[in-house]
Amino acid sequence: MTHFKEVALSHASRLINHGPTVLVTSAHGTVRNVMAAAWSMPVEFAPPRIAIVIDKKTYTRELIAASGGFGICLPGTTLAGLTHAAGSESGRAGDKFSRYGLKARPGPVLGMPLLEEGCAAWLECRLIREPHTEDAYDTCFAEVVAAAADERVFQQGHWRFGDDNLDLQTIHHLGGGNFVRPNGMFMSEAV
Repeated sequence: MTHFKEVALSHASRLINHGPTVLVTSAHGTVRNVMAAAWSMPVEFAPPRIAIVIDKKTYTRELIAASGGFGICLPGTTLAGLTHAAGSESGRAGDKFSRYGLKARPGPVLGMPLLEEGCAAWLECRLIREPHTEDAYDTCFAEVVAAAADERVFQQGHWRFGDDNLDLQTIHHLGGGNFVRPNGMFMSEAV
């Protein structure tokens, strides 16, 4: 007897997407926005490049196209509610930074708004323009031009999740406003 049941193709990506949900920050001129994104991943080592899915019809995508850059902030568990709210509302209705009382610092290279309070890390990214795909696809590619992480949860190039940093552990969206966080670490055994 099998315990496997068919999964709707619209939910198939959730089977392999256990990466952290991120907050994408953007700005152009005096206008700024923050949104949540569940689909992001590294695609190159040197220079470091990432791919992230941002619907081409969103306000964030407009700001990114205009400025050529954006920030990726990795919220900790204390920001799960904010992350869900930021991903459920459009920035066209007003500045979400002001609405939620978010304090951002300017990124060191592009000046993108970056969140540190309640976040485990941030990456400042320069958009890699792909004119033949910008109107057709929701996936954006970018080069990471600066990055920083809270040393209480990321040390010597590795995540360190433990009972002493639960508030800073990354969150992972499972759909419908449900999130999980890493629950401890273990080393693999040699085979």
